[in-house]
Amino acid sequence: MAGGSGNFVQVVAKNLDILALPLVTLLYPLYASIRAIETKSRSDDQQWLTYWVLYSMITLFELTFAKILESIPVWAYAKLIVSCWLVLPHFNGAAHVYKNFIRPFYMNPQLAALVNNTIWYVPRKKNIFSQPDDVLTAAERYIEEHGTEAFERMIVNKVSFFFGLPFINTAAS
Repeated sequence: MAGGSGNFVQVVAKNLDILALPLVTLLYPLYASIRAIETKSRSDDQQWLTYWVLYSMITLFELTFAKILESIPVWAYAKLIVSCWLVLPHFNGAAHVYKNFIRPFYMNPQLAALVNNTIWYVPRKKNIFSQPDDVLTAAERYIEEHGTEAFERMIVNKVSFFFGLPFINTAAS
């Protein structure tokens, strides 16, 4: 019997991240978010909204860099530790991140503009919303000039190219 319970403890210890991560990152925050919705306190709403924003950012980071993160053996444990810090009320990490990083950045548009201009270049188009139907207008013009079938062929070919599929010849025979 002692050997069986020892094996169980070893399995749990080796898979702690797999077992604890959904509890820490999803189940408890879901429960706490529902409780926060039902209270009139603004601080718990802020804590959990901020947590979900940060969780989304972590998830996007993981999806983007999945191949690299697979080669880092401690990534799951690091994510578990950071998630505990963000989630657990004792640490209140999500609120800390909001107060010290997100809020100052959001409340100071000049800082946001400075960071955006130094980190990456985003060309600004004047009056971007003056012609809301640019894409639709261009599509309608293309259909008028070339016909519906030509438009469909162009879309199929662009989608095929984008997804790396072989060229699909949809021309009528």
